[in-house]
Amino acid sequence: MPSELSLIRDNALIVIPARFKSSRLPGKPLIDIAGKPMIVRTAERCLEVADRHEVLVATDDARILETCEAHGIRVEMTSSEHPTGGDRVAEIASRSKADLFINVQGDEPVFNPEDILEIAKASLRDRSKTYIGYCDLQEHEWGDSKHIKLIFGLQNQLIYIGRANVPGSHDGQFKFAYRQVCVYAYSAETLQRFTSSHGRTPIEEIEDNEVMRFLELGMPVEVVRLSDDSISVDRQKDIALVIERLGKNP
Repeated sequence: MPSELSLIRDNALIVIPARFKSSRLPGKPLIDIAGKPMIVRTAERCLEVADRHEVLVATDDARILETCEAHGIRVEMTSSEHPTGGDRVAEIASRSKADLFINVQGDEPVFNPEDILEIAKASLRDRSKTYIGYCDLQEHEWGDSKHIKLIFGLQNQLIYIGRANVPGSHDGQFKFAYRQVCVYAYSAETLQRFTSSHGRTPIEEIEDNEVMRFLELGMPVEVVRLSDDSISVDRQKDIALVIERLGKNP
């Protein structure tokens, strides 16, 4: 029986980039989350809407490779020189026959798998664009640089993405804001152009967010409203939040 993903988009591949050497949480993909490594939990979320051959972990570390293989998750080794997950996905795309690549960040163990289907549907509109997810940002999250904020135009075109408190106002007060949901969709051709900079672009480097590279290269990015279920694990305290969520929704 075809997966939910294949019913929307033929020849799509979900790629989960995972590197061991995280600056904030070393060994992050293998952190235990309620009895399972985080990378396994993330992959299992993807497998709720996709077949096993449609989900691939892309890593540069043998420990992550061995963990995925032990759990029956498709996995490939990639270069250790990639500066971002997008560059790692681009390497996979360079040797894959898929025509759509969906990047799900490996530190999202409780994201909503339905978001994958939403981003896949959006990608049918225009193959030349990159599609990224967003949801509402709460006022108490606005001043936290952990949350990537974005602003976009009336046609859902991304204008800026980064860590600053945007949109701003004269009185400095919170009005409304959106945060990034770390699911991306793009074609192999788009990924090839993404890597044409041969490294991070200047503002991407400062913001520490790879989506900024598309804008700096003049490439169109469209935003897609997704759920606000995701909790990215960037800090030690995020692990407790994820475990609490799993306790409520095992």
